[in-house]
Amino acid sequence: MAVIIDSVQRGSPAYKAGFKAGETLVTLNGHQIMDVLDYRFYQDEQRLEAQVLSETGKKRLLHVSKREYEDLGLDFATYLMDKQRSCKNKCVFCFIDQLPAGLRDSLYFKDDDSRLSFLFGNYITLTNITEHEVERIIHMHISPINISVHTTNPALRVKMMNNRFAGEKLEILYRLADAGIAINCQLVLCPGWNDGAEQERTLRDLTALESVNCIAAVPVGLTKYRQGLTPLTLFDPVSAAAVIDCIDRFGEDCLEKTGSRRVYAADEFYLIAGREMPEAAFYEDFALLENGVGLWALLKSEAADAVTDEPAPQSSRRVSLATGASAAPLMRELVDMAAAKWHNLDGRVYPIVNDFFGHTINVAGLVTGGDLIRQLKDKPLGDELLIPSVMLRHEGDLFLDDVSLNDVERELGVPVRPVPNDGYALMAALAGN
Repeated sequence: MAVIIDSVQRGSPAYKAGFKAGETLVTLNGHQIMDVLDYRFYQDEQRLEAQVLSETGKKRLLHVSKREYEDLGLDFATYLMDKQRSCKNKCVFCFIDQLPAGLRDSLYFKDDDSRLSFLFGNYITLTNITEHEVERIIHMHISPINISVHTTNPALRVKMMNNRFAGEKLEILYRLADAGIAINCQLVLCPGWNDGAEQERTLRDLTALESVNCIAAVPVGLTKYRQGLTPLTLFDPVSAAAVIDCIDRFGEDCLEKTGSRRVYAADEFYLIAGREMPEAAFYEDFALLENGVGLWALLKSEAADAVTDEPAPQSSRRVSLATGASAAPLMRELVDMAAAKWHNLDGRVYPIVNDFFGHTINVAGLVTGGDLIRQLKDKPLGDELLIPSVMLRHEGDLFLDDVSLNDVERELGVPVRPVPNDGYALMAALAGN
């Protein structure tokens, strides 16, 4: 499938070569262009011969000379130059299936698109990837590819993902590994399903593959909206500790054999088990932050460095910080650390209980604007309220329940500052800088 050019950037190599909006880009140097990966890969040459098709069906050949890796200068109607592909699974643990009705439509979309894995780090299940895409990944040597594995037991994978092809699609993982494609793996662990002996099997299979860079194990999250869904239970301190112990065994073995730990438990497992978080050095290059692995250690390490460099507040400062219940103890520790250095700082930390999704959900990224307003109304908030920026959508304006940042400021009567998960940014915000 060829793609239609939406616009041509003025002054670009494509503009100088005579490309026109409305034409269809068919090939670059003889390679068919089907989507953004083809376009980005094949446009990098210094000399290009492009075949385009006019709106009336007339073929043209255009020749381009440009610097190597210089952008050709074509824009398309969508970033992918194609429709985003949705998930074909019905996983027993799927968080989107546990959302209440009435949220904005985009929150119900389940993506499972191999192109987004490479471009944005999204995780894919391999259940709707085509043979063309597999061959393209190998040919272009696209790395890393992020794969939601969950289990290497084919029959169990079929059961957990409610997709009869889920087990056999594991062969693609092994093909990519044999081709030397770097792979990051994710395991969503569910008590009684893929923990215990099944977890051992999965880690044994994955760590045997040299191309698997790292493996993140995260606990299943359950909201109060699970009516009609497969019964699942949450991890308790004993079962969470067992997950960590298993991961530590494989991690130590990998460290000894390869020089890298490779296998990690999400921070939430340590919180559930009541165990102390590892230090920052444990997480090497922090490759799995998007899975909630090493977030605490990195934030704490950055904050400890930042507090010594950040200028103190110029005058007495009263500030509050609201976060999810699980992160509140760490935030309290960091605020106290700042207050001990800056004696004119008065900082309060408010853990927000998740009434919207249910009290079993305690991460900051799922706190809603409505819960913030209800639980902080009439609380002493000081000069400014700090919140983790992950509470807001990418545009930085709306919470999950469509309450806006402006709504929260108006209802609470205080400026609200979103702060990224960065220790330096946190210390600067606490100081009012």
